[in-house]
This record gives sequence, C-alpha cells and structure tokens, in this order.
Amino acid sequence: MNRFLYKVFMWMFVGLMITFATGYYVSTNENMLYNIFSGGTWLILTIVEIVLVIVLSARVKKMNPMTAKILFCLYAFVTGLTFSSIFIEYKLQSVIFVFLVTAIIFLVFALIGYFTKLPLSKLSTYLMMALIGVIICSIVNMFIGSNIFDTIISCVVVVVFIGMTAYDVYIMKFYEGNNDNYAIVGALQLYLDFINLFVYLLKFFGKSDD
Repeated sequence: MNRFLYKVFMWMFVGLMITFATGYYVSTNENMLYNIFSGGTWLILTIVEIVLVIVLSARVKKMNPMTAKILFCLYAFVTGLTFSSIFIEYKLQSVIFVFLVTAIIFLVFALIGYFTKLPLSKLSTYLMMALIGVIICSIVNMFIGSNIFDTIISCVVVVVFIGMTAYDVYIMKFYEGNNDNYAIVGALQLYLDFINLFVYLLKFFGKSDD
C-alpha cells in the first residue's frame, strides 16, 4: 500500500474512533443527551455536519493542512454527538457486533478495489444514479410509511456503499502524491462510506435496547 493510502486509512480510523468514542460517552451522560435531543440542538448539529462536509469537500485542497485535519476531526466529533442515539436505541454488544461486521465487509471490498484489474472507474455513474434514486425513494416513503419499501431501500443503500468503498479505494490507489489535504479528502470519503454502511447494517442486525 502506498504512503498516500496509508494516510487516508489512518485519518479515516482516527475519525471513526472520535465519532464512536464521542457517541458512547454522550450516551452515558443524561444531561448531555437531554441537551442534544431537546429543543432545536439536534437540528443545529445536523446543519453543522452538512456545512462541514460541504466546506471540507469544496475547500479542503486549498486549506492549510492543519486546518483541514482540525475540521475533519471536528466533523467526526459533531457526528459522534448525533450518533449517541444509537447507543441508546441498540444494545452495546449489538453495536460492537455490527461495527465489526461492517469493518470486515469494508476491508474486503477495499481490498477488492485496491487489487482488482477491472476498470471500476465506470462504476461511479451507476452508483450515483442508484444513490439519487434511493434518496428520492426515501423521501417518497416518508409519506407512504411502508416497512417493506424501507427494507428494499436499505438493501440498495448497503449495496451502493459497498460499491462506493471499492470504487473510492480503486481511484485513490492511482494517486502518487503525498499531499495531506488530499489524504483528508480521501479519509472523508471512506469515513462516509463506512458510516453509511454501518448505519444500514445496524437496521438489519442491531438488537433494540428495550
């Protein structure tokens, strides 16, 4: 594995650890949970997440490397605040189990993306079309409220982000530079692949903490 991909995976791992450690810590503090999920705090945090992703995606290549790293860690932290709900909704053992399952699936398809000789560059168009379709169907299902439709959507999302994982690693392996900012961009992409895969696998395999 080249030096660039090593940095990408290192920062992705840092981001995931910040998110899950923050989420677990907040879930053990009733006051913090109340402050986050009462009033409009959760909505504000969600908006901050979206803004940070947009800023990182659009401006990270022009940022000071330290600024890019701080913003990435800040995004992971804010995501952790909203992620605290999963430690309340699901049993801890279940969350850990699904995290490990996600890590295995992610690793397998990351390796496929790295070692494959197939031209995966053509895959991105189909994945983006599927993702847009899923978003539209999810909005429609908000009004329909069909559990079967929701299950189908979740299955498609899992397939899409498995494909995204392989595609993103495939594209990154051709980068021969050693730019920290580009590594943060790559880490953010893989972080989002992992998080989305984890969330939807949790819907299938997570055990509710009644």
